[in-house]
Amino acid sequence: MYKRLIVFFVLALVAAPGAWSQTRTAPKAPARAPARRAAPKPAPLPPLQTETATITCPNPLGNGVKTGRMFCDVLTGREPADGILVDIPPHVGPVTLTFDLHNRHMYSEELIKSNRAYRRYTASIGVLTMDNTLVSRAVVQSEFRSASDLVDRIGGGAGPGGVKAVAPTGSEPIVIEIPAETEDRVSILGEKLAIERLDGVDKFELPGQPVAIISNVMLEYRPAPPKRTPTPRRR
Repeated sequence: MYKRLIVFFVLALVAAPGAWSQTRTAPKAPARAPARRAAPKPAPLPPLQTETATITCPNPLGNGVKTGRMFCDVLTGREPADGILVDIPPHVGPVTLTFDLHNRHMYSEELIKSNRAYRRYTASIGVLTMDNTLVSRAVVQSEFRSASDLVDRIGGGAGPGGVKAVAPTGSEPIVIEIPAETEDRVSILGEKLAIERLDGVDKFELPGQPVAIISNVMLEYRPAPPKRTPTPRRR
């Protein structure tokens, strides 16, 4: 009798852990955090576009007989509206304005033959927004001794070969960054000119005087996306 009780007691102890492990509740796995959605990628910027600028020239000189370029006088002044107006298309970000800046020479065969044609020019101009904010200045300096120093001759004159006496000499490539917030127009306005001759120096600063010449006006910019037209609501 006692032996049976002992055997039963031992069997119960052996079976108890298994029974406990079978009835115990398994721990729950921690809940997964919801997956985060990736932030939308910003729209790609439109590609850069380069084009000939549309300008309003208050004193056009004409086209070059060699280059075919249109040359325009830069006049001194105090109001942006008096300068060369450059239209800025709708854009995203800054706009790069480029042009060639030349000195303005009055050509004379007589002065060359008499060895009195030497000139040293220093002209300065400014690029301004239409509210008279200065964006940048530019300077061109060059010397003239003979016809080979001319950049081009301008057609439409009464001189030999049908060219004008005024001609561009010296050439300075100008690159100016127009701020992104500038709206639709900037002005190129002359500031002053100094001409050194063999017998003296002339200076020009009064409003309305031509002090330099520009050509090859270009713009580089990112076009603004077209404005979306709202869809009319159905009645």
